[in-house]
Amino acid sequence: MTRLHNFCAGPAAMPTAVLERARAEMLDYQGQGLSVMEMSHRSPTFEAIAAKAERDLRDLLAIPDNYRVLFMQGGATLQFACVPLNLLGQGGTPNYLDTGIWSSKAIKEADHLAASHIAASSRESGYVQVPRQGDIALSADAAYLHYCHNETIGGLAFDYIPELAADVPLVCDMSSSILSTPLDVSRFGVIYAGAQKNIGPAGITVVIVREDLLERARPSAPSLLGWKVYADNDSMINTPPTYAWYLAGLVFEWLKNDIGGVAEMEAINRRKSEALYAAIDASDFYANPIAPANRSLMNVPFTLADASLNGDFLADAEAEGLLNLKGHRSVGGMRASLYNAVSEADVQALITFMADFERRRG
Repeated sequence: MTRLHNFCAGPAAMPTAVLERARAEMLDYQGQGLSVMEMSHRSPTFEAIAAKAERDLRDLLAIPDNYRVLFMQGGATLQFACVPLNLLGQGGTPNYLDTGIWSSKAIKEADHLAASHIAASSRESGYVQVPRQGDIALSADAAYLHYCHNETIGGLAFDYIPELAADVPLVCDMSSSILSTPLDVSRFGVIYAGAQKNIGPAGITVVIVREDLLERARPSAPSLLGWKVYADNDSMINTPPTYAWYLAGLVFEWLKNDIGGVAEMEAINRRKSEALYAAIDASDFYANPIAPANRSLMNVPFTLADASLNGDFLADAEAEGLLNLKGHRSVGGMRASLYNAVSEADVQALITFMADFERRRG
């Protein structure tokens, strides 16, 4: 078996140990005589799988008892609609920080329900740095403030958590950064994350919501988009994506037992990203546009001095087993996504290739 170096932005690399475990249990889960994907979500066996996955996630993030953990479908994109549907039932204006493509998409979705207030934006800077705390100006009737912690496409990340008045919930899209660093969940009203970066395969979405916010939904909200119905039914209001849930649980277990927890994962992630940024910064051939304080740990975009070499770079990289380095179509260039399952050896292989390509073609 050959595992290549996968830098895909999502669906992203999975830990090899998790895939091997899933392969071993594929046909016969713990002597049950069937696969997890074949068993009822109401069976005691799957209920135990689901319960353990939630316990492990709670342990990893030290989630307080007054928060509910929901396992939903639809990805983070569906949560763009769920956030206003679930938080505007008492009126008020949705407030947003605009820091790139994904936050812009969230704003556009909220605007279908109520005109959003942009509390701060980094659009004028070209989205190369995040607004500072002093730049944030909420509307007088703010129902919540939403931001995207890590802009996957632009490689822009917040280096702080916005401070708000106690009556304004902070909502965060952490799809591409959750579980990469320790997190004080108590500072947020809602955290949501599509799975296909650090949690598991595409198909499941984790929502962490403070219990008191479950009562703020619009009465007209469709039941399957309401957080409370998931909280009241252990995320099983209908048939959930059971196999994706099982795999997410295996990833949580790997992160706890093999890595040692989120703090240990952060140390690895910082070594990976710092090594790659150092290689870029030391070169006149490669460049990263993001302000150093806001460079992402997870997504590293970079350009070549001669854009006509982009195709050759990607072809040569793939020949060396370095996959999925093409930048998003909206920004071009290259992008290396360094999610938790991407190893330090993977990153070093990329750095070595980049130096060799520069030597040959720079």
